[in-house]
Amino acid sequence: METPPNIHISLIQTTLFWESRAENLNHLEGLIGALRGKTDIIVFPEMFTSGFSMKTSDCDTMGGETMQWMAKMANDLGAVLCGSLRMEESGNYYNRFIWMRPDGTYEKYDKRHLFSFANENDHFTRGEERLIVEYKGWKIMPLVCYDLRFPVWSKNRLMDGEPEYDVLIYVANWPKARNIAWKTLLLARAMENQAYVAGVNRVGVDGKDIE
Repeated sequence: METPPNIHISLIQTTLFWESRAENLNHLEGLIGALRGKTDIIVFPEMFTSGFSMKTSDCDTMGGETMQWMAKMANDLGAVLCGSLRMEESGNYYNRFIWMRPDGTYEKYDKRHLFSFANENDHFTRGEERLIVEYKGWKIMPLVCYDLRFPVWSKNRLMDGEPEYDVLIYVANWPKARNIAWKTLLLARAMENQAYVAGVNRVGVDGKDIE
């Protein structure tokens, strides 16, 4: 197998404004402006327009403001933008990871393992399919937060003698109280799958006073 060229991934580890799309998009735009021409992939935390909120009355939509913003920023910066959103589609709600390319095309992955301890499963519909994207010679599999605790879902299977993917990306709102689990499981997923792992967690205190 030919080795692909180096790829640069930028992780935007930041606090988020609780349930405020406009503030979050403005804040993130200020953070990523300096990355123009310097990176290939920009990764935001889980639910980057709202924080880990179960409110579904103001979810993003596939043709809405955030998707348009992601397409514009990806084009302006010449890089993939990705992260998860509270997304409404056809009357259902999803914790949806969006992979937005510079040309405005995109892929989506719906979080498979919803966090029942925060009642996420009562508000959102779980995904049924994995996603693996190819970009600049690399095969990349995105996952969301609680997916990290389920190694079978991220198993790197061989396809025609080659691994399915080269890189795992995890976006999260993972609480500080379980920081050791977050760091340990990221390492475990890398070792068991013989793959690179990029994980980005939000920081700060959210609207439920969780650090």
